[in-house]
This record gives sequence, structure tokens and C-alpha cells, in this order.
Amino acid sequence: MDSSPQPSPPTGGDPEAPADTELPRLTVTQVEQMKVEARVADIYRALFGAAPNTRSIMLELWRDQHIEYLTHGLRHLGPAFHVLDANRPWLCYWMVHPLALLDEVLDDDLEDDIVDFLARCQDKDGGYGGGPGQLPHLATTYAAVNTLVTIGSERALSSINRDNLYKFMLRMKDESGAFRMHDGGEIDVRASYTAISVASLVNILDVELAKGVGDFIARCQTYEGGIAGEPDVEAHGGYTFCGLAALILLNEAEKLDLPSLIDWVAFRQGVECGFQGRTNKLVDGCYSFWQGAAIALTQKLVMIVDEQLKSSYSCKNPSWDDACGTTSSGCTSEKSSSDVDYAKFGYDFVQRSNQVGPLFHNIALQQYILLCAQVLEGGLRDKPGKNRDHYHSCYCLSGLSVSQYSAMTDSDSCPLPQQVLGPYSNLLEPIHPLYNVVLDKYHTAYEFFSKE
Repeated sequence: MDSSPQPSPPTGGDPEAPADTELPRLTVTQVEQMKVEARVADIYRALFGAAPNTRSIMLELWRDQHIEYLTHGLRHLGPAFHVLDANRPWLCYWMVHPLALLDEVLDDDLEDDIVDFLARCQDKDGGYGGGPGQLPHLATTYAAVNTLVTIGSERALSSINRDNLYKFMLRMKDESGAFRMHDGGEIDVRASYTAISVASLVNILDVELAKGVGDFIARCQTYEGGIAGEPDVEAHGGYTFCGLAALILLNEAEKLDLPSLIDWVAFRQGVECGFQGRTNKLVDGCYSFWQGAAIALTQKLVMIVDEQLKSSYSCKNPSWDDACGTTSSGCTSEKSSSDVDYAKFGYDFVQRSNQVGPLFHNIALQQYILLCAQVLEGGLRDKPGKNRDHYHSCYCLSGLSVSQYSAMTDSDSCPLPQQVLGPYSNLLEPIHPLYNVVLDKYHTAYEFFSKE
């Protein structure tokens, strides 16, 4: 079928209208949106029209197939993957992390091979490149460190040269407060998040690295409420997660307008039940994590949200006792960075209980991932009609974990059966949502680097 925009038929019903008047033409995006909605609707109709036992099978997470797909990728990738030669630590992360989510243990030889390979990607002056001998880059440094943390052995964790890594990050620090991705590279929120996340995870984050990052990220929040890659451009789900997570790790989340951020992210969940990455874009399974985790993080920030809403109302109504200029979050107070214990922020945050229930439809998101993103042969994809790949396998499963655990309360030791769509065997390992590593692996790394 031709996907180009087709003209609508003449109106014909208005005697005052010229004979050649046409309704507005559909844009390419509108045509593609209708195609996606039709594909998803067919899948959901099949689900709701199926017998109960068939419906249960349809909603099953195909663990064995996903494990086979991911494990095979770690051992062998075909020639077509040469285009990702500068992303090889990412390929490790996109396979090792979802295997950990599925509670699959790698054999020792494979773990050693991965550690040895990433050691060859580590630059002598700090940071990790996309492959042995390649330029060190903050994005592949994040992927390499997260992979080593997920492996979690003493050999893996001790292979990270933290002294050189710190020097590399200082070189990437820009006078604006933000970070650049590599020598002479772009400056954006992604660079700032990957730097802050890695520095926090390996316990090298200090005032020098943190200085000015929060102010840069705050300038990237748009009128819509989401966060852009840099000031004055469009809000994006990936950058929104990166910006919010980085500010939480810096204990500066109040620098964002959280009510408008929540509003923007919540409205990115569409009729397909999955998330889109930007306004008026198509649904994409990877945003199950980027958007789902961003809004799940705000469930632990409700006190700041309430203060900001109250402060905003107070500023417009001076008769209130709590007026702008007081020390409540969201007004004009500032923390002294010299008093900040950066090593504890990531640890303390994940210990907090959710202060409110899910701020998105977590069951609907699980439905989209299980029915529309899974591929029968193993692996997950962007949307129906697309091919599986390791990137979407990683972030769809991360989003599935986030959605399963987002409804937990203090009294729950693990999600209740009604919070997990399909059989309870679908339940994945919980992640630390600020870093996107499995929670048990994070705690192992935290203990290890706390002693360093």
C-alpha cells in the first residue's frame, strides 16, 4: 500500500462551497499513526476475543526465547552488525542487562570474555571507547560501567580505573556546567546524565563534577514540561529521563518544574497503551523505560511536587502564609553544595517508598510490551511491523520491570499478582531506576565502591 498522503474526497455537502474544495490532506505522520493504531487494534481484538486459556498464553512473557536470542547475540553477531562497531559496549549492555532482568546467569567463561573485552575498550587516560583503540566517549563509558556492574564479580568491578575515569570526566566538563560527550563533542543532557550516573555508581561524584549541572539541565526544560537535549529545542522522552535522573542523583530535583514534567510524560502514553517519545510522534517500545521510568521516579518526589504546587499558588495569592521567597522547595532557596554527600543519594532514593500510586497506566503498558513488542522467536521490538533488536529488547524489558513494581507500597515485599499482567511468572527482577541496573547488582556495586 502506498504510504504517501492521500487527498480527502470533496466535501460535496455544502452548497456554498466551491466544487473543487477539499478537506485538509493527511500528513505522512497521520497516515503512519493510523496504520500503527490499526495493527495494535487487531492485536487487542484478538486478545479480548480469545478464550481465557488462550488469553493467558498470549499474555505470557516468552523467557526462554528471549534468553536464547540475547545469549546467542553475546556469542556471535553477523556481518550486518559492523555498522555498530563504535557501539560495542552498548551491545554488551543491551544483552547482559536484560538477561539479568530475566534472572539468567551467564557462564563464567562468557563473563570473563566480556570483562576482558571491555578492559581493551578502556582508554589509558580514562573512559571507555566504542571498541578497542577508539576515542573514549561518555555514552560508551556508561554502557561499559553498567555492564561491569551487572556482571558484578570482583574482577569486573575492580577492572574500572576510577582515578583515570575521574580525570576523563573532568576533561569533559564544560564551563557551562554541563558535559560534552567526548573531546570536541556535543554538549547535551545525555552527556550530563551519563557522567553523573557513572560517577555516582562508582563513587567518584564530587562538588567539582556536580557544579553547574543542575542549572544547565533546568534550562533545558521546555514550555511543555519535558526536557530537551539542550536549551530551546523540543522536549524528548530520553532526555527527560536523563535530566530528571541526573538531578535526583545531585539532590537537585526541585530545580525542575515537576508538576509540568509529570503532566507532559503522562500524556505521552497513547491509545496504543505504550509511550511515544515526543508530542505527535509514534509509539515506541523503548519509551516504556525512558518515559515509564521518568514518571515512576516522580512517585518518590511527591513532597517536592506538593511544595511546588503550593508555592506556585502562594506566589499568585500573596495572602497565603507560605509566599515565594521562603525556604520550601520550588521557591528561591539553594543548598550549599559543600554540605552534599553525593555517595548516598542514589542509595537513599531507592530506599524510599512510593509516595503515591502509579502516575501512568502500568497495566496497559505491560499489555503493549507483552502483546505488541514481543517477537515469537525471541527479542522485543519498537512496534508491530518492526524487527526485533537488542536495544529494544533491553529497554522494553526494563520498562516492563518498572511497570510491574510501580504500584508497590510499603507493605508489599514484591508486586501483588494483580499488579503483574499475565501469569505471575512474568515478574522480572527489580531495577534501580536511576541507573537502569538490576537492584541486587547495584547493591553489590555500592558495597564494593564504598570501600574504595
